[in-house]
Amino acid sequence: MAVQEARGGADAGARRGAHGGGCTCGDCPHGAREGHRRAVAEFLLMRDGFAAGQGLPAAVAHSASASRQWVSEELTQSAELVAERGRAEGEAWLARLWRRTVCAVWALVVLLLLVQSLTAIGAGWTTARTAGLLAAVIVGGVLTAASWFHRARGGVLAPVLGEDNRLSTSRTVAAAWVLFVAYAVLLLAGRLAAASDHAERDALLSGLELARGAGVVTVLAVVCGIAVLVRRVVGLRVLGQRLQKVRADRPRAADLLTDDSGRGTFADIQYVVISTVAVLFAAVRLARRPDQLPDLPWGLAVVVLVSAATYVAGKYAEGGRPVILSVVRAREAGDLDAPIRTGDDIEIRGAGFVPPGAQGADRLTRMVVRIGTVNVHVPLVPVTGGFSNPTDVALTVPVPAEVEPGRVEVQVVTAAGVETNRYAIDVTD
Repeated sequence: MAVQEARGGADAGARRGAHGGGCTCGDCPHGAREGHRRAVAEFLLMRDGFAAGQGLPAAVAHSASASRQWVSEELTQSAELVAERGRAEGEAWLARLWRRTVCAVWALVVLLLLVQSLTAIGAGWTTARTAGLLAAVIVGGVLTAASWFHRARGGVLAPVLGEDNRLSTSRTVAAAWVLFVAYAVLLLAGRLAAASDHAERDALLSGLELARGAGVVTVLAVVCGIAVLVRRVVGLRVLGQRLQKVRADRPRAADLLTDDSGRGTFADIQYVVISTVAVLFAAVRLARRPDQLPDLPWGLAVVVLVSAATYVAGKYAEGGRPVILSVVRAREAGDLDAPIRTGDDIEIRGAGFVPPGAQGADRLTRMVVRIGTVNVHVPLVPVTGGFSNPTDVALTVPVPAEVEPGRVEVQVVTAAGVETNRYAIDVTD
């Protein structure tokens, strides 16, 4: 069989070299990424071949239901291999990421040094520039230490990763404001330590008064509160089965601007864009007046607060529990109209059957339809480029012979483990 041949080829490759497809060291071109790519390519080739009617054994080719079941089982085994390799790649990618984050942090420190050196031409090097550079070195050192302790979870990115292994928009925005305010305070502390005049020290201390940085402090408090609130809201909605969450193999930068299915969302995009603009504005204000906290204008602060409120409202509005609207007997061309009997296929129509981020075959194979007391796994029906069953709004399953005739209830369990409402149907002899 194709899956066994693929696995045999992978095992043979592992025996031929020191690094096989399942390697997770990440130090060679045949590591976890290559193994995942090879598994995906084999799965896509198998899926498209089955969609074209190729590869079916003669023993099941005469029966539509038998061939569908056989194809679904083969695709399920291949999808499990892809999922296993995908998880291995994600873990290896996170283990390598901490070095990249450290390099990015110190690259920003070097960039700050270059900018200070260029702007010091003609104006001269000042105490504020030295304090700013030392503050950047301290922040970089703290982030480097944090990256080391969280090297298995992505380094600097570990605190902004959600429970679903995706980058959290709310935590990332809050982390950006926290780092900026921490840098500003360290800059003022450095200047205060270097000041020898009483008047200069008093001016620096007055720069830390709330009247000077009320806008920045307000924005910082709100975005940090939203990061905590959103985590609580999402957790409660998942436990209450009002929101479906599926874990990702690894985080991506696009997670900041998209939902779990990879589609851009207005609430996230506007929150990130407006917060980025506000942080840049505050950074320019700090560079112009390094003797006080950046006095973020209240107009801009209110814009950030409105953006944050929109983001929270979007989190409350997203999701929803899957629902069954109707169940009918699946009818092919030429079939006579008849009631639902054991052995027939039924089509379940509704919404929310495929959670965001669960479009992969390994997630689709986890869907179950409960007919009475019998659990029926939803078969995968491949077409070129994807699957015709199951879909987000409809899925087709057979009524097994174990279902007793009479009135039974139908319920769908999605890949996220969320159950739909119960829908009663009549099964005849």
